[in-house]
Amino acid sequence: MLAGRLGAGPTVRQALAHGYERWDGAGFPDGLAGEAVPLAVRVAVVARDAELWWRAGPAQMTQVLQARQGHAYDPAAAGACLAVAAEVLTGLDRADAWQAMLSATASGGQIAAGGLDPALEAVADFADLKSPWTRGHSPRVAGLAAAAAHGAGIAAPEVTRLRRAALVHDLGRVGVPNGIWDRTAALGVADWERVRMHPYLTESTLACCPALADLGRLAGSHHERLDGSGYHRGIRDLGPAERLVAAADVVAAMGEQRPHRPAATPAQISDAIRSQVDAGRLDRAAADAVLAAAGQPSVPLRRASWPAGLSDREIEVLRLIARGRTNKEVAASLYLSAKTVGRHVENLYAKIGASSRAAAAVFAMEHHLLDP
Repeated sequence: MLAGRLGAGPTVRQALAHGYERWDGAGFPDGLAGEAVPLAVRVAVVARDAELWWRAGPAQMTQVLQARQGHAYDPAAAGACLAVAAEVLTGLDRADAWQAMLSATASGGQIAAGGLDPALEAVADFADLKSPWTRGHSPRVAGLAAAAAHGAGIAAPEVTRLRRAALVHDLGRVGVPNGIWDRTAALGVADWERVRMHPYLTESTLACCPALADLGRLAGSHHERLDGSGYHRGIRDLGPAERLVAAADVVAAMGEQRPHRPAATPAQISDAIRSQVDAGRLDRAAADAVLAAAGQPSVPLRRASWPAGLSDREIEVLRLIARGRTNKEVAASLYLSAKTVGRHVENLYAKIGASSRAAAAVFAMEHHLLDP
C-alpha cells in the first residue's frame, strides 16, 4: 500500500506483497513455491540474508547461503549471490551504500513531477505506523503548522515547506525500539537518550537526498526550545519556521493519548502551552498561531459518505483498531459485544481490501479518518 502511494509500479507492489515467500513453498502469505515466487523476491531475500550474515564473517555467510540453497532460496539466485557477494559486500563496506544503490537504479530513484507531496504523506504514515499511539500524528502536526503559518500571514512557499517538513518530522521514530515508545513506566537515562536521538535520525535520513536536506534540518528541529533545553542540538536561535513546527508538535501530541497518559483537554493544552511560553521554551506568537489553528471546528463524525462505503459504526471501529485496540476493548468502548465488533472488522476489511490491522491503520491514515 505504501509503495503504491510512492509511485511504485505493479510488479514492485506484487513483489512486496510476497516478500516472505520461500522457494520451497514454506513461506507466506500464499505459500508460493519455485518460479511462482516473484523474481525480485527470490533475489532480494538472498541479498538481505547475505548482508546480514556478512557481519558475522564471510565463512558464516557462505555456510548459511549454501545450507538454504534450494530450500528457502532459489538455487540460481543463491548461486549468483555466492559468486559475487564477497567482492560486492567488501566494496559496500568501504563506500556509501545509499549512493551505490541510487547509482545502480536506472531511473536514479526520481519521484515524478508533482509526486513529492503524496510521497511525503506516505512517509508520514509509515513513521506513524511505528506505534498504535502515534497513528495520524504527523499529518496532524503538518495541518496545524500549515494553518498556523497561513494565519500568521507567511508566504505560500514557506507554508508549503513547513507542511512538508512537519509531515516527516518523526521519521526518526522508526529508529527507536517500540518497547521505548509504548512503555507505560517512566523512562530511564539510557532510554531517554534513544528518544533524544530521533530528531537527529530524521535529519540525517533526509540528508541522504540533497533535495530533502533543507526539509530535514527544519524537521529535525521540532524538539528544540528557545531556552536551549530542547534536543538534539540544544540550540536557542530558532527561526519562525522552527518555532511553528515545535509548537504544532506539542499541541498535536498533547491532544493524543499516550501509553503513560490520557489525551489532554483543549483547556489543559492551552494552559500547558501558555506555561511553556511563560517559561521561555516556546515562542508566544507561534504558540498563539498554533492554538488558534487548533481551535478551528473539527469535522463531525457523520458525513454524507465515507471512503469505500464504510458506515459510521465501521468508522468508529476502524479508528479504534487502527490505534491498537483489541476487539474486546473496542466492544467496551462502543457498548457492543465482541462478536459484533468482529463482524464489523470483517466487513470493513472487505470494503477497504485489507487483511490486517496494520493495513487498516494505513488506510485510516491515508484517508485522514483518525481525527474525531
